Amino acid sequence: MPQCALPPQHVPDLPEDVILGVDTHKDIHVAALITTLGASLAHQEFPTTARGYRQLISWARSFGVLHRAGVECTGSYGAALTRALKAEGIHVVEINQPDRATRRKRGKTDAIDADAAARGVLSGRATTTPKSADGPAADMRVLRLAKESAVKARTQALNQLKAVLLDVDPDLRDLLTGLSNAALVATCAALVDERGEAVFTMRLLALRIQNLSAEVKELTWRTTKAVRSCRPQLLDLVGVGPDSAAVLLIAAGDNPDRLTDEASFAALCGVSPVEQSSGKTQRRRLNRGGNRQANAALYRIVMTRIRWDERTQAYLQRRTAEGMSKREIIRCLKRYVARELYRHIRPSVPLNYRPPLDET
Repeated sequence: MPQCALPPQHVPDLPEDVILGVDTHKDIHVAALITTLGASLAHQEFPTTARGYRQLISWARSFGVLHRAGVECTGSYGAALTRALKAEGIHVVEINQPDRATRRKRGKTDAIDADAAARGVLSGRATTTPKSADGPAADMRVLRLAKESAVKARTQALNQLKAVLLDVDPDLRDLLTGLSNAALVATCAALVDERGEAVFTMRLLALRIQNLSAEVKELTWRTTKAVRSCRPQLLDLVGVGPDSAAVLLIAAGDNPDRLTDEASFAALCGVSPVEQSSGKTQRRRLNRGGNRQANAALYRIVMTRIRWDERTQAYLQRRTAEGMSKREIIRCLKRYVARELYRHIRPSVPLNYRPPLDET
């Protein structure tokens, strides 16, 4: 008997994968969606509120399955949105702003930037994992932000105090001239207001300096406590103080595992040479990019070691005898320090490893 053909069964259409791109701003975020084949689907604005983030995610999922998203400024305007996307199980990639050549060709609108963010994820050009910003490094960042402003305001107030001192009564000026900064501030804070407006201003500035000094001391103590809570071994290294350690931990972020190796950390700090070879010319140039605060922290560590560390002093003498300038030696030492600190910043690397200076 002939076999009967089974009736064709209807296979439901599976939802298509979509990729989200977001151009972030202070008050609104502009989102764009594309397919995995690169076709543009839609773009829309959303407010930068908790409700707006939920609306953005629901809107994106209404077009298909959302697994990947490219977000600009994940460390500032896009930080809250990044956390909301990660909470929904969406992989977030940090997007740099489009280069000038691309903007000249395509123009500049928020929708174009959001579309470019999505295409950066699709092409694989954007691969950077954003900082998680939910741990000790995020706490250190806000502490350092407050401390830097307090130190700047204290320096400004001290300069103003010394400027006002030039116009006061000569007898009082002779009494205060020659005092150290601490003694000058303490003496001016104890002055009596009835001696004139200039004396009143000096007393006011001195009290402001004392209050700012108390703020700086409190912020330094909290920063040191935060460093000791997560990476206490950093403070045992020669030349590494709480401020420098905090700057490097902030640069690495609360998820240092996003740094693939110590070379990526060196590039992040701007101490990795950049290839600039062409034809028969083989050379490298100085890396002027990276986190400049982290670069400055490495410089402070190197200068401290040059002054106090015997191994670094011996390295300096040997390299000088080989004909290297001091600036070139400092660059090599900064690269070495970045290599050493990486082992202590990333927990997966053994903490007892200390590379020799000859590896530089």
